[in-house]
Amino acid sequence: MTATSTTTDATFETDVLGSETPVLVDFWAEWCGPCHMIAPVLEQIASERVGRLRVVKLNSDENPVTSARYRVMGLPSLLLFSGGELVLELRGARPKAALDRELDKVLGSPQLVGGASAGGTE
Repeated sequence: MTATSTTTDATFETDVLGSETPVLVDFWAEWCGPCHMIAPVLEQIASERVGRLRVVKLNSDENPVTSARYRVMGLPSLLLFSGGELVLELRGARPKAALDRELDKVLGSPQLVGGASAGGTE
């Protein structure tokens, strides 16, 4: 079972824009080598952030309307939505640590979610 799910042109509004949980959308294509390289990283991020972040995949070749709407020109493209708004765009594959840093800048550190800091006294 995978931690990520799939969205389409037909379901994007409900799956992503209507989500109460922030959603990271992976725009990918079957022919895209870097897309396949980053897929396990996105699975890991989705598993680590269950309840705080959803990761969904959108095949750009099969769903050109949404890809055009967000001007996705290169793959992979990772777009983060929160409250139905686009809040972060990341173009190209990158290491997990770099993705975590970018996500934490926008969403806050996973260790701090829920009001408890990880290992600090204040």
